[in-house]
Amino acid sequence: MRTISYHPIGVIHSPIKTLAGAPLQSVSARHVKGTVEVFPKYVPGLKDLAGFSHVILISHLHLSGRPSLTVRPFLDNIEHGVFATRAPTRPNPIGISIVRLGKINGGTIFIQDLDLIDGTPILDLKPYVPEVDTRRARKIGWLTRNISKLHRTKSDARFARKLRSR
Repeated sequence: MRTISYHPIGVIHSPIKTLAGAPLQSVSARHVKGTVEVFPKYVPGLKDLAGFSHVILISHLHLSGRPSLTVRPFLDNIEHGVFATRAPTRPNPIGISIVRLGKINGGTIFIQDLDLIDGTPILDLKPYVPEVDTRRARKIGWLTRNISKLHRTKSDARFARKLRSR
């Protein structure tokens, strides 16, 4: 199998500084404001993005701990397969967030509903298009009995990278 590598196109500037207490998803981060700093060589790619109300941020979850194929997610006390959750300790710690797009000033994108931690590397941006990106789900698995907890549950440090003591 060949190696795949990505390089960040920008970085998040956020009032959220730690995993503990962070919103679980962008839908739970109503009105949390921040910016995406797009690196200079990628700024031409922002042309026409301002015409959209929302943007999908694809990020590298740089603070996530060691990958695990089973996890106990924030909204349940039972272990589930990582692919049945949105836990960050995945084989490839890639995150997605749908945020409200404010203004764009040069390489700075002003956003709201931000659930990402300050310093999170951004791998890509995509416009959110409801006709393409919205699906009516008939089933949401184990979340059926727990989805009501989403807006009041915050992150803790269970999925954080463990720092080695010296």
